[in-house]
Amino acid sequence: MNPSFDQSVPVRPGEEVDIARLESYLLSHFPGMSGPLVVEQFPSGFSNLTYLLRLGNQELVFRRPPVVKSAHDVGHEYRVLSKLCRVYPPAPDPLLMCENEQILGYPFFVMQRLRGVILRKTNTPNELIATPGLVTTLCESFIDSLAQLHRLDYQAAGLENLGRPTGYVERQVTDWVGRYAKARTDDYSEMECLGDWLAEHLPADVPASLIHNDYKYDNLVLDPRNLSHIIGVLDWEMATIGDPLMDLGSTLAYWIEADDPPEEHARAFGPTMLPGSLTRAQLTQRYAQSADIELPDMSFYYAFGLFKLSVIVQQIYARFAAGKTQDRRFARMNTVVESLGKTGLRVVETGKI
Repeated sequence: MNPSFDQSVPVRPGEEVDIARLESYLLSHFPGMSGPLVVEQFPSGFSNLTYLLRLGNQELVFRRPPVVKSAHDVGHEYRVLSKLCRVYPPAPDPLLMCENEQILGYPFFVMQRLRGVILRKTNTPNELIATPGLVTTLCESFIDSLAQLHRLDYQAAGLENLGRPTGYVERQVTDWVGRYAKARTDDYSEMECLGDWLAEHLPADVPASLIHNDYKYDNLVLDPRNLSHIIGVLDWEMATIGDPLMDLGSTLAYWIEADDPPEEHARAFGPTMLPGSLTRAQLTQRYAQSADIELPDMSFYYAFGLFKLSVIVQQIYARFAAGKTQDRRFARMNTVVESLGKTGLRVVETGKI
């Protein structure tokens, strides 16, 4: 099998699924399928848990919250996909939602499995490493797909009730500063200073769009026959109606360049620094061209993206520190929080993205 395809593995301890109950439920809703049910887990990702289901000769993807009574709303992701898949081809088809927690003890949904290449830090295909021109084309497709999402008529798609666009930026800053305070485990002054700066430099509202809120390489599925072609965009659990520049800023926060400091390379979520890769400034320029808009200074949005990413990491680390997960990937994540805070402060001090 292509090593760049996502590989499923045995389910982590503490995250098992009741196979007998799930098989019975699935067979009652998919009468054309047959068992036995085999369940494995996709080991990547840090929020909703994702599993591969093999039901007879069918493959499905199963999504559930990370812990019982979690604040993660898998129903939100299902509702977004159920309408988005009709108007945005990279959105996978959701197939079944179960909100009855008596079945497995938590809500869950099942969706189409998209087979393709998912770029992560450790599995870069040789074709990309050897072909800078292909990397450039991939970067252009990457940012064009985000601009395409932002240009969608979300009202015509039936997604107008997904969020409250007025005052979006202010609510986001207030919310994420509050989340950090609740999840804080270490004393990082950079995060406090960055949160204060963001609250004091709020930009004006811009026309709202449907936004993904976690758009990065490892949430894309690429066509293995053409690695610059995006066939899937995954993980819609944070999608809402809001400021598209905040979405772009979050994407920039994930984008590490070749000459960024080593501590930033250590937190890379994908091979964004390959020869041929666009810089953050070039991504921004390409986005403006593709979206046909004139962009303001992006330093606020990039700094907010770094702050939000840091808080997400902090929340994950706090879960580990409290013993709510045994996933050893989380054990050193507090150091990433500090690094992101320092980068954010550097951005607001220099104005450079």
